[in-house]
Amino acid sequence: RDSMAGIGTMTFYDPQSGLFGALGHGINDIDTALLMPLQSGSIMHASVTDVRKAETNTPGELHGSFQVNNDLGSLYANTDDGVFGHLADGSMASGLTCVPVAQKDEVKTGHAIILSNISGEKVEEYSIEIVRVYPDNEGQNRDLMIKVTDQALLSATGGIVQGMSGSPILQNGKLVGAVTHVLVNNPTQGYGIFAQRMLDEAVTAWETADT
Repeated sequence: RDSMAGIGTMTFYDPQSGLFGALGHGINDIDTALLMPLQSGSIMHASVTDVRKAETNTPGELHGSFQVNNDLGSLYANTDDGVFGHLADGSMASGLTCVPVAQKDEVKTGHAIILSNISGEKVEEYSIEIVRVYPDNEGQNRDLMIKVTDQALLSATGGIVQGMSGSPILQNGKLVGAVTHVLVNNPTQGYGIFAQRMLDEAVTAWETADT
């Protein structure tokens, strides 16, 4: 395939290095399920126009429009732990407050929140519960099992839908991870990846790309 495009969520942006991470998982070929090699790519501004609500055994999806003539930055890596790039235009983060990143052993079961955009351009907080933590799940992007508990989100989307991948997970004021997958037979639940794993992969991939 020559190219592809879709909606996903930026998980983090480091204003010092300019690096960002998104999705929390890689972009795979739809036919072979293999990780697609990245020649080049861009991140663009998008607005969510509508939602196909998730139902049991039927994944939901965010639909939106792209500003195709307004590249915010370039991608340098497509990995199993996310898509990473360098943000050329940092104005989207203007006025926002940085948050610390939690180490793996700081992430606990219990209440947390996700930040997600399911309508227009507005990012909102939604309540979730971290049901289980898999601290030694090396090589996988399913470090957390999560459950959506926010009634407003459940009413709007039915739970986790395609396009929410990468939505940041915060607990006790720290970035602990990102949403990665939905359980198709129960869209109120899904998986997440540790934020620290994504950050480590972002730096490693950047150093590899730079050389």
